[in-house]
Amino acid sequence: MDQICIGRNAVRLRDSPCAGEGIAHLLGWRMVKVHVVSDVHGSSAALARAAEGSDLFVCLGDLILFLDYDDPTQGIYTDLFGADHTRAYIEARTAGRFEDARALSADAWARRGVIDPTERWAAMRDMVRVQYEALFAAMPAPALLTFGNVDVPDLWPEYVRPGHRVLDGQAVTEHGVRMGFVGGGMVSPMRTPYELTEEQYATKLGALGPVDVLFTHIPPLVPELTYDTVARRFEFGNAALLEYIRDVQPEYHLFGHVHQPLRSRMRIGRTECINVGHFHSRLRPYVLSL
Repeated sequence: MDQICIGRNAVRLRDSPCAGEGIAHLLGWRMVKVHVVSDVHGSSAALARAAEGSDLFVCLGDLILFLDYDDPTQGIYTDLFGADHTRAYIEARTAGRFEDARALSADAWARRGVIDPTERWAAMRDMVRVQYEALFAAMPAPALLTFGNVDVPDLWPEYVRPGHRVLDGQAVTEHGVRMGFVGGGMVSPMRTPYELTEEQYATKLGALGPVDVLFTHIPPLVPELTYDTVARRFEFGNAALLEYIRDVQPEYHLFGHVHQPLRSRMRIGRTECINVGHFHSRLRPYVLSL
């Protein structure tokens, strides 16, 4: 597990996690371990273990495995259209040929007798439900959750269990620390299920007020944090999120979304911005000690 530790109300010793933990021990503080995951994408077995040893568990969304860029034999898209078609589709999207990718997808749907794009959801809904049933059964409780851009918020109330608290554009206080949550992604050519306009995202941020730790699914609009070195493209970040960080300066901002980032960590003023990692491939949580 990656880990960063700070002694509560102490000088922040970010560059020496062990030192921070040592000071906390000497002063009689108890460190609060927060385990954070994002981009679970169907990894229910690892998810069930992800809270072990933690005081608080946080999930930043993207539970569904629709399309696996690393393994085209997995995911809802492959279940629908087969691995060969999925490889061609991934190649087009990775190359930025979104019109070609949409044409491939339309042809594949047509072969299944689905011509109207609005009818595609009906064909996938049962597959999404099967994944959510397994994922929420595995989701540790208690947990603080928010949505990723690949999630379907309307379905979550059917699967959340006691102890699961879903937060989006809301702030809560846990263990004396003020935490803010904003889920979802930005409107994009990918057309994923939970995409927001710039105005919608800014409204959610504006509802938070000042926080000590900010949790979002997507990163701020910073090239080093949004560029995916494997997909070879910039993923969508958010400018209002960057402005919030500069103005409010939370101690930490934790996010996911970019699976193989150019940089997984960056300081913006006093705020440590951290990509918690692609849980589907790492199978372990990020650990933040407060």
